[in-house]
Amino acid sequence: MPISRPSLCSLNSIIAFLFITTVIVPFMVMMGQSPAPSEEHTVYSTVTGYFLQDDEATDPKGFDFVTDADLSSNSKLTQWQRFAREISRLNHDGSEKVTYKLLYLGRHGEGYHNLAETFYGTEAWDCYWSLQPGNSTSTWSDALLTPAGKAQALVAHAFWAHLITTQKIPFPETYYTSPLLRCLATASLTFSHLDLPKDRPFIPTIKENIREVIGVHTCDRRSGKSVIKSKYPDWPFEDGFAEEDPLWSAELRETDEAIDQRTLRAIEDIFSTDDHTYISLSTHSGQIASMLRVLNHRVFGLGTGQAIPVLVKAEKLPGPAPVKGDAPWMPVKTCSEPPPAAITV
Repeated sequence: MPISRPSLCSLNSIIAFLFITTVIVPFMVMMGQSPAPSEEHTVYSTVTGYFLQDDEATDPKGFDFVTDADLSSNSKLTQWQRFAREISRLNHDGSEKVTYKLLYLGRHGEGYHNLAETFYGTEAWDCYWSLQPGNSTSTWSDALLTPAGKAQALVAHAFWAHLITTQKIPFPETYYTSPLLRCLATASLTFSHLDLPKDRPFIPTIKENIREVIGVHTCDRRSGKSVIKSKYPDWPFEDGFAEEDPLWSAELRETDEAIDQRTLRAIEDIFSTDDHTYISLSTHSGQIASMLRVLNHRVFGLGTGQAIPVLVKAEKLPGPAPVKGDAPWMPVKTCSEPPPAAITV
């Protein structure tokens, strides 16, 4: 039986390969120049099919978040226990390039700025009143909760207590809150004094980039760090949190593209630094709308004090992330006097 002989080309290829693997690569390692790892970027998306708001037939205007909890089941496990097992399975059985986290997104209760916009009307609010720190009876610069807003937060508290007792809902492992006072108060009223496990205490981190759309409106200009700390002395700030508001502008307001870039930075920071699966964010309507856009979730507006869970898939893909410049902010049409039809209080 004839024996085939390697061609000269094959021998040259083998010699070249051996030279690279036995000489060049070790030399690069010795010189501290190991081959650069391939670049990756992460894409975030919503995993649908689990919650009412995923269904296009669910109308946000008639949505009551406290009813999306107790579907009947013949299983010994509750609906939420079965869902927690599903998330665990997804993270365990999936690719190492894919991570799943459940975000509990909560909007703050009614603030005095919400009350003022309802009273004056959106046109007069946007044009004039939103630029003011308040009127003769109310202050809405970094607006506080109204009595109705506090009551809404207590409804959310009762809802969580109910789910903990009856549904065994997975407790948040990490809490984040916007630095605006209405969100801080909502988070406190919602989660304080719940029957939480010792390894999952309610100690939220105050995070700059999950705040409301920024600019022009005084209700979205945050208080100083020292003011916040005086009200919530045991709550940590994220690293680099400035004393004075570094983002608010009296002349320009964020566009959707600008807030979406800020939201993506917040999501990237949370997913890259927080290994936990169940995460609570106490935030705002504009911020939640932005987060849903970034996560490719359907448009779903929340009323004051409402909340939704969103299952998020983070997948690492080869190659660099698309490069985008900073999105522009926009000037806002304003008026120097309140519109004639507006009524002052």
